[in-house]
Amino acid sequence: MKRPLLAAALALASTVAFAAPLTYRIDPNHTDVVASWSHFGFSNPIAHFGKVDGSITYDPANVGASKVEVTIPLSGLNSHVGDFDDHLRSDDFFNAEKFPTITFKSTSVKAAGKGKLKVTGDLTIKGITKPVVLSVTINKLGMQPIAKREAAGFSATTTIKRSDFDVGKYAPNVSDQVMLPITTDALVAEQVTVIALSTGTGYAYGLDDDPLWWAEYYAGDYLDACGSEGGAASGSG
Repeated sequence: MKRPLLAAALALASTVAFAAPLTYRIDPNHTDVVASWSHFGFSNPIAHFGKVDGSITYDPANVGASKVEVTIPLSGLNSHVGDFDDHLRSDDFFNAEKFPTITFKSTSVKAAGKGKLKVTGDLTIKGITKPVVLSVTINKLGMQPIAKREAAGFSATTTIKRSDFDVGKYAPNVSDQVMLPITTDALVAEQVTVIALSTGTGYAYGLDDDPLWWAEYYAGDYLDACGSEGGAASGSG
């Protein structure tokens, strides 16, 4: 059974309780980035950006150490109007053939009240990078009951100007400002929890590709993935 993650975690265990921030992988099936704008003042169309990929590292004990990295492929663009989707991907707008993805990388994460975050980062569209600020709500943190893994849910909003990214055709009749409501579920790919004591034993467990397993080790000893010399180990799964 593969247990490299456990071995690394045990090597980091110290004489106090240890809890690392969790890194969540964005679930593209439960993530949506929605663009909304005004069309000559007559209607307010929307387009969805799906197939989102990326990770969110969140540390509630040290919010400033949190980070977000996201890639949005323009192949996931869907306004539910095929001809319009093709036009949006054309040279008039995103030029998806040359610039197939949109990316966001956080540069700062700050607490903004109970259950709220202010996430500043670099948004890149058509090779042009501009700073944007996301107002984020933490929807929920906890165990996802079906996946049996730690999960996090966030909602966010921001507003950008199309012309800042050379996607400003028909502005201002078609509004230059675009509202971006965002929602996401994210799951830990793997989970390890380590509790180390100054004396006695510690416990570690992890979720890998294998079922849940656990190992017991003696503080100060080194235990390899198979539970060889240096400590006692047992496992299941």
